Amino acid sequence: MAANEHEAKMAHPRMAAGALFFDADGRVLMVEPTYKDYWDIPGGYVETGESPLQAAAREVREELGITPSLGCLLAVDWAPNTTEGDKVLYLFDGGQLTSEVVEGIRPQADELKGVRFVPPHEIADRTIPRLARRIRAAIDARAKSAPVYLEHGQAPGNAAA
Repeated sequence: MAANEHEAKMAHPRMAAGALFFDADGRVLMVEPTYKDYWDIPGGYVETGESPLQAAAREVREELGITPSLGCLLAVDWAPNTTEGDKVLYLFDGGQLTSEVVEGIRPQADELKGVRFVPPHEIADRTIPRLARRIRAAIDARAKSAPVYLEHGQAPGNAAA
């Protein structure tokens, strides 16, 4: 196989990274983007030369105006999409935010309409199913201290098409 044929068959997914933050009650920090019709978690696309962890930290700083350290990887989710192209999504543990950090959150007005801590049982009501599954799997991975590999927000064998 010629090099260019081999390259044409290689996957070129976009990468995105985000962080899960919690409050003292175990609620998850979610953001309401101005450019989406559902709630999301802080994060965004990985830029050239940037690691997923660096991207997650940068996006949190840009979107929320805070710079908490991010912990371990909670989940990697492969999300194929015929319209937007395949994605590989990384989700890191942002830990429990102190009240001082929460008070320092300054949502970027042109990107975010709102920021709210959401009880885990309400996440599916605020976002798309694949993201809700990814967040739930990451919460479970955090409790077990074991990162998880996902496809469409589910463990392989359970993945939805």
